[in-house]
Amino acid sequence: MQVSGVKGQQFGVKGKVLDIETYQPISGVSIKIANTQYATSTDNAGEFSLTLPEKPGEYVLVSTFVGYNTDSTAFNLEQKTWEFVPVVLVNANSTLEEVVITRRREHISEAALLAERKASNLMVEKIGAQELSRKGVGDAASALAKMSGVSRIEGTSQVYVRGLGDRYNTTSFNGLPIPSNDPERKNIDLDLFTTDIVEYVAVDKVYSNYMSGDFAGGNVDIASKRYSGDGMLEVTIGSNTNTNVLDQWDNFYLQQGPTRSGFVNYGVPNDPLGGFNFQNSLNPKKQTPLFGNIGIRGGKSFVLGMGSRLNLFAVANYTSDYNYREGVNRELSAGGNRIKDLDQIRYGYVTNTTGMLNAEYVLNPNHKFSYNFLFINSSDQSADRYSGFIRDMAENGQGIIQRNTFRQSKLFVNQILGNHLLSEKIDLDWGLSYNNVTSGMPDRTQNTMGINDQLGYRVLLQNQPADNHRYFQDLTETELAFNVAAHYKLGDNDQGRISLGYNGKIKDRDFEDFQVNFRIPSAGRQQRIDLNDLDAFFNPDNFNQGVFRSEGFTLDLPQTYQGKQDIHAFFANGEYKLTDRLTGMIGLRYENITQTIDYATVLDRSGRPNTFKRNSLLPNLILKYELNEKQNLRLGASKTYTLPQFKERAYFRYIDVTETRVGNPDLYPSQDYNLDIRWEMFPRASELLSVTLFGKYIVDPMNEVTFASSANDVSYMNTGDWGAVYGAEVEIKKDVFTFDNGDSKLSVGGNAAYMKTDQELSAEKVRSETIYNLNLTHDRAGFTGASDFLMNADLSFTKKWNNESDIVATVLYNHFSDRLYALGTEGKGNQIDRGLGTLDFILKYKVNRKFGVDLGARNLLDPTYERIQDNTDVPVTILSYKRGIRFSLGFKYNL
Repeated sequence: MQVSGVKGQQFGVKGKVLDIETYQPISGVSIKIANTQYATSTDNAGEFSLTLPEKPGEYVLVSTFVGYNTDSTAFNLEQKTWEFVPVVLVNANSTLEEVVITRRREHISEAALLAERKASNLMVEKIGAQELSRKGVGDAASALAKMSGVSRIEGTSQVYVRGLGDRYNTTSFNGLPIPSNDPERKNIDLDLFTTDIVEYVAVDKVYSNYMSGDFAGGNVDIASKRYSGDGMLEVTIGSNTNTNVLDQWDNFYLQQGPTRSGFVNYGVPNDPLGGFNFQNSLNPKKQTPLFGNIGIRGGKSFVLGMGSRLNLFAVANYTSDYNYREGVNRELSAGGNRIKDLDQIRYGYVTNTTGMLNAEYVLNPNHKFSYNFLFINSSDQSADRYSGFIRDMAENGQGIIQRNTFRQSKLFVNQILGNHLLSEKIDLDWGLSYNNVTSGMPDRTQNTMGINDQLGYRVLLQNQPADNHRYFQDLTETELAFNVAAHYKLGDNDQGRISLGYNGKIKDRDFEDFQVNFRIPSAGRQQRIDLNDLDAFFNPDNFNQGVFRSEGFTLDLPQTYQGKQDIHAFFANGEYKLTDRLTGMIGLRYENITQTIDYATVLDRSGRPNTFKRNSLLPNLILKYELNEKQNLRLGASKTYTLPQFKERAYFRYIDVTETRVGNPDLYPSQDYNLDIRWEMFPRASELLSVTLFGKYIVDPMNEVTFASSANDVSYMNTGDWGAVYGAEVEIKKDVFTFDNGDSKLSVGGNAAYMKTDQELSAEKVRSETIYNLNLTHDRAGFTGASDFLMNADLSFTKKWNNESDIVATVLYNHFSDRLYALGTEGKGNQIDRGLGTLDFILKYKVNRKFGVDLGARNLLDPTYERIQDNTDVPVTILSYKRGIRFSLGFKYNL
């Protein structure tokens, strides 16, 4: 913050601060005129300006920033002139005389991100690599769950920001959009982004028109890790185990087909209905649950002459993990009568293979280009066994449903970005991306069995052919995106700037699934079945003899849909320093949106297109008032929208064990109005105290609800005219005490959010706007996935010695209160996930410059995850299980 001088000031000093190794601007640098009260800090572009009194002469500019050597630069001022002073800061761990970079500075340190947050005119929150490491966070989804107002649904990729789930949030990678890997979701699974490739994770909870207008909860931006320095090569290896898995060490079963690597190449067989010619066995495969991770990353910078530099950074890693759980899984009627009352056992195995390359070419301090390549292969397989009561099939409690699921996703990301300083007042940023994602479920199997009371042994059960089936699913999506923004600085004293830009996104999705149902005549249902040897029944000989038959969907054709989405946006934004302390940002964004879906499904074979078009004008306002050098008061207000997703509007049915989802072609976008007020204080470089009040008003909110049908299917609907979210967030970071001349420190951190969600529910609105009949149990409800109270807390002890070694020990606690899982219909009560708390302990020991050890103990309290159905008499548990305590050990070695 600038300290004001004499009224009528007409000259001063301005400049730009760069990292001497990378030519990158540094935000949040403290700028001061020696032996005076005049001070300021650099903005997001690393620039500063400081008005001085009319006193020509020699001054000394002192620049300080955490992790860099202090710089003192002398300059002379002539009367009534402005002096431009370029400043370069040297990494505190660099020895430039020997041109040896001993350790890359972490610009994403907690103190650096706090300094950036303090200086920024935008209201954005970031968690960087240093904090992620300290908290033992392994992926971007877990990182978000450590931030205020953000929660994650256990066992899924869903992240809720301020009580708003998948459809209300967006995800980007280096500021450019990225497609989803799951046809059920709008956003990509953030578990895929391991912290090895993440520089920081940012959450914009307050809208600015640089972002897509499809915004309500927040925008998550993942910044890829970069490197600058003489060279580094690091190898990591580790393993982890789970107490639940250890109990099943000699009795762990998965399906046949998928490999430990997570890569497969099989799919729908040729002529799947003409014979039984499937590649994989139906018999379970016993597997020893050995798992772990291995990775390598390296970087190097090359000085090319004439001020040019090339920075390279690459990562390759592989992780795998086994999991096991057991508990109850029930489906109940409105009166609490059993539809399915099952004990569930799940064996699971997940893998993640990641490769990333970043190439950054710095032509000179004014021009920079970068290319980012990312490849991720992820796999997730589960072998589920449900046993117990199944209405109309196994009412003696001896029913068994075996369901084996394997999903593989491949993501390719290609990005080219440029930053150009065209003149002292004009700069230009642009980015181009081409992304491709393929996701497949190549051979999901399901079989239903039970003890026949008359025969006295286990047989196959069937109410409909789909009770025994094999299922295949394929999704391919391509996305082309382009961003460009030009900025013009106002005034000679950098009073503000005007920005103009364009964002474009063209997305194409192709989806196909095919299910082979096995119709079993009564004679076949008399045969004895061994649930561990289903191949004895399902084999080519029995198929050829007519013991069972194969059939597909209606007309024995696959279900398909094709989705196209074109969004073209133009925006204008103005920032201006209205007074010495008040800065305003006002912007307007125009978006032209077209979304088309063509589908041919069991429910509708017509294949007719389903299209909607929108033209949206989206204003936004952000104000920042600097109360003093350490405190800011901010306000943000905006209008945005929320789009329905492809599969939500495709008239398509997806069948799971306990529920069936159906698309709604009449679903349409919501309109969102957002307001935030925030006070924040930065007592020291590493400390923060922040309080935020927020509110959102949503017109025509969308929900997942059960509609009136014989199967109680779930669909997506605009369930009312309005919805509202409001609440408060508190953040704190505090150094409790330091000793050993600052080499030892005990620090605490935490955040909490209290919020309320409310929405109108109108069955009449649904019946008048859609093809569905709906009978809701209540006429008001909260938003699904929203907890009233969220809390994160951490306590860290850090000790450094010998300038080479350090140890960091952190205890973390997370808590969320009860949250709504599904709205009640047809007299059923709401389904609610019970709140719980988790406790983790992380220890990181850097032995020396080359060697480090990481220890982790997670989920130490091992709470019970429980979902209840809030019936009229007493709540009934419909889902319950424990995850087990997880221990991990890892080693790092720098070559």
